[in-house]
Amino acid sequence: MAGLTSDTPTPTSLTVHQQSRVLEIAFSDGAQFRLPFELLRVYSPSAEVQGHGPGQEVLQTGKRNVEIVELEPVGNYAVQPTFSDGHSSGLYAWDYLYHLGVQQAALWRAYEARLAAAGVDRDASMAEAGGSACGHHH
Repeated sequence: MAGLTSDTPTPTSLTVHQQSRVLEIAFSDGAQFRLPFELLRVYSPSAEVQGHGPGQEVLQTGKRNVEIVELEPVGNYAVQPTFSDGHSSGLYAWDYLYHLGVQQAALWRAYEARLAAAGVDRDASMAEAGGSACGHHH
């Protein structure tokens, strides 16, 4: 299995579409994806969203209309977006963007299932979501 090797496809083009709120990305293997800003934001690879281990993820809500206000390249391996809600700590490596593209439908289903399980509306503000950060009920 190829991990983070030179086999990982690299982007050949990356376009931020503000109107439709999607990041269009084409890879060296011919794959092309249109990743909604909301998907990128709720699946940010940052510790703020992912937590510091399995089960520590913080459910993100109210991100449907989030925008990317800046997109900084990080070396030759990643980009770091700044979102309109101030979130800017996620480093999106090429392989992670590729994973988001390939798994987009499954990730949306998983996100909707997590919202339903938490009894939270997708458009609720983060303050309304409340609850414990770890998602466990003691």
